[in-house]
Amino acid sequence: MTGRLIVTGVDGFVGRHLARAAAEAGVEIFGISRGRTADAALSELLAGYVSADLRELWPAGLPSDAAVVHLAGLAAVGPSFDRPQDYITANSAMVTNMCEALLAAGHDGRIVGVSTGAVYAQTGDEPARCESDAVAFTSPYVVSKVLVENQLSYYRRRGLQTVTARPFNHVGPGQGPGFIVPDLLAQLRRLRPGEPLRVGNLRTRRDYTDVRDVARAYLELAFAATVPHDLYNVATGTARSGEEVLAELCTASGLPMPQIEVDPARVRATDPLVIIGNASRLRTDTKWAPQIPFDRTIADAVESAGEGVRP
Repeated sequence: MTGRLIVTGVDGFVGRHLARAAAEAGVEIFGISRGRTADAALSELLAGYVSADLRELWPAGLPSDAAVVHLAGLAAVGPSFDRPQDYITANSAMVTNMCEALLAAGHDGRIVGVSTGAVYAQTGDEPARCESDAVAFTSPYVVSKVLVENQLSYYRRRGLQTVTARPFNHVGPGQGPGFIVPDLLAQLRRLRPGEPLRVGNLRTRRDYTDVRDVARAYLELAFAATVPHDLYNVATGTARSGEEVLAELCTASGLPMPQIEVDPARVRATDPLVIIGNASRLRTDTKWAPQIPFDRTIADAVESAGEGVRP
C-alpha cells in the first residue's frame, strides 16, 4: 500500500493506531489535531502535523491528492446527554469546514468519514444490523452522527469522494476514560477487599472490535481501488455482554471477580439491549476481516493501562 493520508484527530485513541498501521503499510501520513505539537511517539510516524481547531477552519497547505480519514469529533455517548448542542454543533461544523475547503482546493482523494454503529434501531435480540437497516435517535451523539452522515452524502453529490464508516464499539490498548473497558478496569483497581463494584447495566451486549482492526478497516476504505458503496459497517458480528467484558478484565489483570451492585444513576433508559453489526459488505468489497481475538484485545488494554495502584 502506498499513497498519502491525512488523519484528523491523529493523537486520539483510534488516530494513533491508524497512524501506526498506515506507516507500517508505507503510507505517508499528515496529522491534524488541536495539540500545539505532536508528541515524540506520534511525530516519528508523521510526514507533517498541523495544529487546528476544525470547528473553526480546515488548515491550508495539506496535499490535495491525499486520502482523508476524519476521526476528530466528540465521541462519548454518555456526556452527549449533558451537552447535546455541543455535540451536534461541533461534529457537524468539522465536516462542513473540511468538505468546503476540500471542494475549493479541488481535492481528489477519498474521504472516509467516521460515524457509528450506534445509529441503528435496536429493539431486542435481533440479527446483526446491515447498512440498509433503520436508524433510531437514541442520544444526542447519535443525532450528531446521522447529521454528519447526511453531510457526507451531500458533499458526495457535490463531487467529493466521500464514504462513511459505521464502526461498532471498539476497544483496545490506549483507550481513555469514558468507555467500558478503561472505566471498569479503573474501578476494579480501586476496589478495596469485599467492596462491591457499582456499575450500570452489564447485561447489554455489544459488538466489540479491536481498535487495530478498526484502523485497518479505515485504511482499506481509504485506499481500495474502488468502493462500490458509500456506507460500510465495521464490526465482528459477535456481541458480548458487559459481564463478559468484566470477567475478561479480571482474568487479564489477575484481580478477583467482585460482587456487582447496579447503580440506577448509571443505567440509561434508551440503551438498546443488544447492538451487533454485519460487516459482510466491507469484507466483500475490500480485503478486510477482523484478526485480533477478544482475549488478546483485553489483555493488551490491561497491559497498556499499567499496573494501577490500589488506594
